[in-house]
Amino acid sequence: MNQSIKVLSNLVKSSNTSRSLINAGSRRSVLFKTLNTNNTVRNFSTKQSKIDKDDEKTFDYTDKLVVQKLETYIPCYTIMNQDGIVSKPEQDPNFSQEVVTKMYKTMVLLNTMDSILYDVQRQGRISFYMTSFGEEAIHIGSASALDMGDTIFAQYRETGVFLWRGFTVDDIVNQCCTNDLDDGKGRQMPMHFGSKKINLQTISSPLTTQLPQAVGSSYAQKLAGEKNCTIVYFGEGAASEGDFHAAMNFAATLSTPTIFFCRNNKWAISTPSKEQYKGDGIAGRGPNGYGIRTIRVDGNDIWAVHNVTKLARKIAVEEQVPVLIEAMTYRVGHHSTSDDSSRYRTVEEINYWKETKNPINRLKNYMVRKNWWTEDQEKAIVAESRQLVRESLMKAEKRKKPALSEIFNDVYSELTPNLIEQQKELEEHLKLYPDEYPIDQYAK
Repeated sequence: MNQSIKVLSNLVKSSNTSRSLINAGSRRSVLFKTLNTNNTVRNFSTKQSKIDKDDEKTFDYTDKLVVQKLETYIPCYTIMNQDGIVSKPEQDPNFSQEVVTKMYKTMVLLNTMDSILYDVQRQGRISFYMTSFGEEAIHIGSASALDMGDTIFAQYRETGVFLWRGFTVDDIVNQCCTNDLDDGKGRQMPMHFGSKKINLQTISSPLTTQLPQAVGSSYAQKLAGEKNCTIVYFGEGAASEGDFHAAMNFAATLSTPTIFFCRNNKWAISTPSKEQYKGDGIAGRGPNGYGIRTIRVDGNDIWAVHNVTKLARKIAVEEQVPVLIEAMTYRVGHHSTSDDSSRYRTVEEINYWKETKNPINRLKNYMVRKNWWTEDQEKAIVAESRQLVRESLMKAEKRKKPALSEIFNDVYSELTPNLIEQQKELEEHLKLYPDEYPIDQYAK
């Protein structure tokens, strides 16, 4: 275990509350059976042999009548300032120049792609888009600490995570253009990616549904004896949904290897975080609320995010328990292309974060200090990124839409009689009115 992990371990405190939750669950006798890799049956039962008298092991009884209030806040872990200076060198992940350059290039590519595709949507060439301006360090910092065997449940602002794991610009642009190379076959809104190849569960629009699903995924990993975890990303606004609390409680009581990664970017569309919750943010709900180990981190510090995610994964996989991460950052862009954030926040506020807390510039300053980066390289990578996205867009727009027959596929393994009938009706209708529909724009 390196020094940064040791230091971080001191920040993660396991609350006794988890015992009461486990004891509460242990009053029920539930038997689970699964096949492990050796095809032998493994039993999981919460039935206990001893009598559970009360909760005396989790708290003290007192004759003092005191109303409890919030006294202390969970600290925010950070190790690199905006000038790229690491406060404690032993906590620097010390990646090679090659790896750091790859991280930086991915962040620049994401930022460039966001700028171009946002404008493309404004031109009416795609229907929808969501940028990640200001949150790039969260994506690359967390993704670089994960294993390719780990399962990812994303919300809709984690595009950099997908890029780091091998999702290409072509994959993203094809999906946004919903052409015949779109893995989703044109059935999803833009930005709703999915890829079995990189272990990414398809994104869905309904808010927070991915959290309980992620707990189910990680519970399956636990029952199967896998040495992987599931990470689920969400915003602080999503934490106001009931699914957040259900997921946290299930993860705590079932002790699942789940990493809950909250991107607290201060805005849930137009609702500021100060109106979204009280108390100690999202992190405060972890230790005392659900007995879940918790870390708060500077989301604009890529090395802090990496260290925190690496430690969270180690705990989740080795100890088979959930971990909550709250990454403090700021959403520089609009919520989506359907939003105009100038109606509810000032330009001065945006520029403050854009200029003084920029995560891309922070990593760039780190590289410059090591003599790993020059302005000529900067100009070259920006030009290269723009060219890559533009070429991908030109190719994607020239392709046809997915075949109309894809409307009926993948609902069942084989088409059912009613689907066959509907498909036949559609074909006959299109034959009757060929001039009313742009059939030539669809693949055969």
